Amino acid sequence: MASITSEIASSSSSSSSSLPKWEYDVFLNFKGEDTRNNFTDHLYAALNRKGIWTFRDDERLERGTTISTELLNAIEKSKFAIIVLSRNYASSSWCLDELVKIVECKEKAGLTVLPVFYGVDPSDVRNQRGSFAEAFAKHEELIKNEEKLQSWRAALTQVANLSGWDTRNEKESTIIEDIVRKLIGGLHYSYSVREDLVGIQSRVEEMENLYLSMGLNDVHFIGIWGMGGIGKTTIAQILYDRIRYHFAGSSFLENVRERSRNDGLVSLQKQLLSDVLFEKNIDISNVQWGINLIRNRLCQKRVLVILDDVDQPKQLEALVGKQSWFGRGSVIIIITRNRHLLITHEVVEEKIYKPEILNSNEALKLFSLKAFKQDNPLKGYEVLSKEFVYYAQGLPLALKVLGSFMFRRHLNAWKSELGRLKENPEWEILDVLRISFDGLKKIEQKIFLDIACFFKGMTKDRVASILRTPHYWPNIDIDVLEEKSLIIISDGTLLMHDLMQELGKEIVRCESPNEPGGRSRLWAKEDVLHVLKDNTGTEKVEGIFINTTSKEEDLNVEEKVEDLNAETFSKMRNLRLLKICNVSLPQGLISLSSDLRLMDWPEYPLKSMPKNFNPNKLVELIMPRSRIKQLWEGNWSLEWLRIIDLSDSRELIKTLDFSRVPNLEKLILKGCTKLSKIDSSLGDLKHLILLDLTNCKNLSSLPRAICSLTSLKTLTLSGCLKLDNMPMNLGNLEGLEKLDVSGTAIRDPPSSIFCLKNLKILSFQGCNGLSSKSWSWKKPLNFLLMTKTPDLMGLVLPSVSALINCLI
Repeated sequence: MASITSEIASSSSSSSSSLPKWEYDVFLNFKGEDTRNNFTDHLYAALNRKGIWTFRDDERLERGTTISTELLNAIEKSKFAIIVLSRNYASSSWCLDELVKIVECKEKAGLTVLPVFYGVDPSDVRNQRGSFAEAFAKHEELIKNEEKLQSWRAALTQVANLSGWDTRNEKESTIIEDIVRKLIGGLHYSYSVREDLVGIQSRVEEMENLYLSMGLNDVHFIGIWGMGGIGKTTIAQILYDRIRYHFAGSSFLENVRERSRNDGLVSLQKQLLSDVLFEKNIDISNVQWGINLIRNRLCQKRVLVILDDVDQPKQLEALVGKQSWFGRGSVIIIITRNRHLLITHEVVEEKIYKPEILNSNEALKLFSLKAFKQDNPLKGYEVLSKEFVYYAQGLPLALKVLGSFMFRRHLNAWKSELGRLKENPEWEILDVLRISFDGLKKIEQKIFLDIACFFKGMTKDRVASILRTPHYWPNIDIDVLEEKSLIIISDGTLLMHDLMQELGKEIVRCESPNEPGGRSRLWAKEDVLHVLKDNTGTEKVEGIFINTTSKEEDLNVEEKVEDLNAETFSKMRNLRLLKICNVSLPQGLISLSSDLRLMDWPEYPLKSMPKNFNPNKLVELIMPRSRIKQLWEGNWSLEWLRIIDLSDSRELIKTLDFSRVPNLEKLILKGCTKLSKIDSSLGDLKHLILLDLTNCKNLSSLPRAICSLTSLKTLTLSGCLKLDNMPMNLGNLEGLEKLDVSGTAIRDPPSSIFCLKNLKILSFQGCNGLSSKSWSWKKPLNFLLMTKTPDLMGLVLPSVSALINCLI
């Protein structure tokens, strides 16, 4: 006889490559008066507890003299058939007719047949002896159809030759456990993902490998974390169906966030216990009572529990508070958009699974299945399909919604929808994404909108610096946005899914649908120009960003310069972030907001700042190619200012008093050709790390105080044609890593330069005043630097001092 395992494996392998075609996992064939109230009933209950869908012929079916069509269909639509062969089995023509059908389906459809010999000898069944012989003797008296009798005999013989279970040799409970275990293995092996769930198979396997890698003697908390619409719940549902049979009980609690708000936590506690214990009408009066019941009733059971869409710690505390609540080998899977929620519930990093978005091929296939009911786009729709796929950026939810919406629509409708999406995003998608936004605190929402509208692609440190206030450091709130799957931090850079960015922008648009001046943030050029030219800005405006031209095809296009009136910014008293270009102010500028933290204004058209502009909150001042002559007059406190960039501001003649900017980190004055002097207060900049004076052609000297810049890492003086000396104490700049004096008039570098122990890059290419004897006091260094090609003087060194030590 073939082994039971090989029978099940053979059946599973024959169907594992295709989708399940059966309606029932198991068809039970038995003689009611022998086993209905004992073995068969216990077997049916065990199968039901494991979620194995079983068809059992019971009182629901109308009895008759011949087998019903419903029974025939049930046999055909089952994957397994369990035949309980008992003493009076053969006395039932009904059982024998079912048996013939089962054998027929075994041969033609691959039905797996598992016999149980309940108190009978398999050889008596095979040879129709004993009670089976008695039963056939009676059949022969009543039935004159020899063909039918022969088919019954043949079916009994064939089934008796199969490997099965003999209750005379084992306990019934042991046999039932073995049957269930064998079936679980067969059903699990043969399960496959629906074809329309593109890309899910590999992700489920990743989760399954995570589950299988864990020890069976511990309780495991596992997290599935990611943005809305990425497929977290779908992955969990498929995994649940695959592995739930391996547990003594299981429960999948859907929509925990919504249900806990609408129905309360007690209703979820009741469902959890009811699912796992197979009990109805469980009485729980309050959450604490439910906690006690879960802890006491499940602490010895190996269970699988999945909580879907968890967003509050109290939900976890009420349902899966501690690992000690569950028996050894239990697995608790928590689905959430909030990574920190998992961490606070002691889910270790290695057990947090983050599904990836679909790749381009997977995305196109999923979209095509929804839009065309096939794997690839129809002819003529290929390009438009790829545009929709690009818009969705691999998000399964978006691909399904858009694909379904475009099903059987003509080409013109496709083009129209693409255009509409740019102005009016699909709210069925955004509503799912917005759930995460609505769960944020006000300050977190504000930062999210700043990133969506302005800061995507900037570094986290820069954004935190811009948004920082004297009593607030936004790093933790930025981290919360990542933990809640609203943004991505990659190598220190802030990124977000395009549709999440679209959500942020749409939220801002809805603040004032018809008048951009009533919105908190403006980024679209036409909206910005409308507000600035028509002077429709209000106190609600907090940020204005017009990005400079970046598209490759637009690089050579000269943009029109727009004239603004002097009161353009007067009403925008709460403006924090300003980035504009290509505007002129023929009437001057009356005022700017004192709340400005970022001012990025290339080609700033005025010679000075507005007189009543208080820049005390300014963090970055970026005005390359401006017409500014002098920044500020007066005694403004600029302690928050970190960056000043006045590159190529050729009218600049005077720097500010640097003692007023004690925390400045970057000072970029390259190309300021009229600048002849640097204020001696430069030495007060103890946090300065970058000083760029490239091509300051009128600069003839540096203040001695420059040697006090202990944090300075980069000093660039290249192209300062009149600069003919360097401070003697330059060696005090111990942190200096790059020194570029190429193209200057320097003749005698100070000897203290050899004290720059961290110097890695030294360049003095084309120094007009440098002679071949200038460096002769250090022959080893002179040998390396003064080569036969003295014009190529850019060296990358491990450090100058280390180099000298090696050579002397």
